[in-house]
Amino acid sequence: MNCNSHEHNKKYTRRDFLTKTSLGMGAVTLGSLLNTNSMLGNYNTDSLNPNLRLPHFAPKAKRVIYLFQSGAPSQLDIFDYKPTLVNLTGKELPSSVRGDQRLTGMTAGQATFPMVGSVFNFKQHGQSGAWMSDLMPYTSKIVDDLCFIKSMHTSEINHDPAVTFLQSGSNLPGRPSIGSWVSYGLGTDNKNLPEFVVLVTKNKSGQPLYARSWGNGFLPSKHQGVQFRSGKDAVLYLENPPGVNHESRKEQLEYLKKLEDINYRDIGDPEILSKISQYEMAFRMQTSVPEVMDISSEPEYIFDLYGEDSKNPGTFAANCLLARKLAEKDVKFIQLYHQGWDQHGSLNKDIKVQCKETDQATAALIQDLKQRGLLEDTLVIWGGEFGRTAYTQGRISDPGYGRDHHPKCFTIFMAGAGIKKGITIGATDEFGYNIAERPVHIHDFQATLLHLLGVDHEKMTYKHQGRRYRLTDVHGNVVNEILS
Repeated sequence: MNCNSHEHNKKYTRRDFLTKTSLGMGAVTLGSLLNTNSMLGNYNTDSLNPNLRLPHFAPKAKRVIYLFQSGAPSQLDIFDYKPTLVNLTGKELPSSVRGDQRLTGMTAGQATFPMVGSVFNFKQHGQSGAWMSDLMPYTSKIVDDLCFIKSMHTSEINHDPAVTFLQSGSNLPGRPSIGSWVSYGLGTDNKNLPEFVVLVTKNKSGQPLYARSWGNGFLPSKHQGVQFRSGKDAVLYLENPPGVNHESRKEQLEYLKKLEDINYRDIGDPEILSKISQYEMAFRMQTSVPEVMDISSEPEYIFDLYGEDSKNPGTFAANCLLARKLAEKDVKFIQLYHQGWDQHGSLNKDIKVQCKETDQATAALIQDLKQRGLLEDTLVIWGGEFGRTAYTQGRISDPGYGRDHHPKCFTIFMAGAGIKKGITIGATDEFGYNIAERPVHIHDFQATLLHLLGVDHEKMTYKHQGRRYRLTDVHGNVVNEILS
């Protein structure tokens, strides 16, 4: 008896039936995701998860640009004006204020905790009267377009778990990043570019960045962030090797897809379909990526707007300009990383450098999006993983003093789609140490981000190892006060 006859006459068990039919449903589901011209358009329809019919409601934002400031900027020196702290500089932080707050190993051994106010000048700006220091002269001019949240807080006191928590909703590695969740839930509006693009400022030292910050975790690998680099090869291994032209590469991919289709029918591993999708995306990106990375056609006034660094590929300013170009191409989630904010020492010197590198380009990006009509449906976020302490790290008499990690309160700002303009919510106490008004947890922030994209954070889940996971774990409430 030949193999085909044996297979035909085999008595199928219930397990065989369920396996075969479930794989067929999975193929149909993936087909609808990959076919942007289907009746369902860009809607995600996971047949194994009846709650995943996205978007759940009309979105305010079509895309997100997240300007992540790695290392934790000192909110007390940029945004959170505390004249009391200035007047009490050198005095011991009251134990009643510090309470039982866990300290890092860098200051736990200090005998004293002298308070230190900012040495920088603060003023109110715009009609909103938002307070900002003179470290951010360009951003100060656009405060009426911004929404400040001064009462952010987190449970993590060290960088890696704090970044992991902010980016994935868990302090343990292995969960999908925000951008991957957005890619999984909402798909793409541009089939020639990835849904999730990452840009990292070049030549910056500081706390290390790990690729899992933009990783897909347990989601299919097609949803991981794709890092665009400065230099000749914006995406590693994207170009054809010597001797391989565009047509031969296309033919190779067609045959590879046929083989992988057979492989999928035999094995049923959804990751095979992800690989096919990634191969096809890489092929399309050979044309689309060089086009979007080319800034030679930008007019001179745009370079003047973003600053002289914008002509230098890989700088924060150049990446902000690329972020605008990617937004124009309808990339769904664009994340910029800028390192160097971890100022345990030489605070007053080093924070000037950080602000100079980021201030003008940040303001320019928001202005540029606004003048093109893109800010109406683009959400822009600026902030780090936690804040800095009201007391010094090191001797206050040492001009090289710094501030330690502070998870109990920090500041971020948002602008654009669905966000109220010119407002500040939340407040800290007179010492800038504890939250006095309207706490906003990391999961609240994540829930609000998804809400602006039309996603109910409680309903977008993914089943993994027998449990349904979501970005906000089992917490999170939308911050309705900031929604327009």
